[in-house]
Amino acid sequence: MLSDTTNTDDQVTTPEAAALRKQLYWHSRRGMWELDLLLIPFLEHCFDHLDAEDQKAYRLLIEGEDQDLFAWLMRREQPEDPAFHRIVRLIQEHAENADNDPRRPV
Repeated sequence: MLSDTTNTDDQVTTPEAAALRKQLYWHSRRGMWELDLLLIPFLEHCFDHLDAEDQKAYRLLIEGEDQDLFAWLMRREQPEDPAFHRIVRLIQEHAENADNDPRRPV
């Protein structure tokens, strides 16, 4: 009998978790290529390792407008909501880490 839970790389993935991941991936795809370059790698490499509070902050963050996200992630402005300060900083730090993705073209 097939299990509805898959274990890969010490991560347990249920159908619900897989559906949430797909939803987060598509919501992380934005109208701006620059945001895609920041959000998609962060989602793929960091999201599963965040605590529940940071995961919630990410989900709320990607509901925002592209121009706000761009301004925050490019350090042009700070989010008014203090709940976003930490997740924005984590995304920025991941993007600045040259070792964050070996397939990175730059």
